[in-house]
Formats: sequence, structure tokens, C-alpha cells
Amino acid sequence: MAYVILGTCINDAACVDVCPVACIHPAPAEAGFATADMLYIDPQICIDCNACAEACPINAIVREQDLTPKLLRYKTLNAEMALARSKVA
Repeated sequence: MAYVILGTCINDAACVDVCPVACIHPAPAEAGFATADMLYIDPQICIDCNACAEACPINAIVREQDLTPKLLRYKTLNAEMALARSKVA
């Protein structure tokens, strides 16, 4: 299971700094960070360590299995953004 970033993300990158596997994008040094509406987690890389969720100042990161039906779209969005990034990289 992976963690998922929700649409309430404020893009402050506290989560990026604590992620031990660099699965959160765009990171501050990456293209698109300054204009990103939100960050996303690559579910293929996430190790489910909880560090990002603990660091998030507004609780915009949740475990995939804790998503409500209303929030499931963010699981898809995070995965789609990760896939798009992998095709460019």
C-alpha cells in the first residue's frame, strides 16, 4: 500500500524533505514545482513508511486504504501523475 496526496496539498514540500525513497514529485529542484497545484506520490516507489504523512502540516497525505469513496480519485491522480513523469524522465 502507498500513501496518497490529496487536493488540499499546499505544496510546501515538508513531505519531500523526509521521504527516504524520493517518491514525492515534483520536488523543489524539479521542473514544475513552482507551478504545481499539488504534489503526488509515486505508488510504485512508496514504501509506506508514514514519514510524509507525519511531516505534512495540513494532513493532506493519507494511507491508500484509508481513502473514503469520495477521495479515491486522488489515488488515481497520484498514479497517473507518476506514470506521466516516468514517461518524461
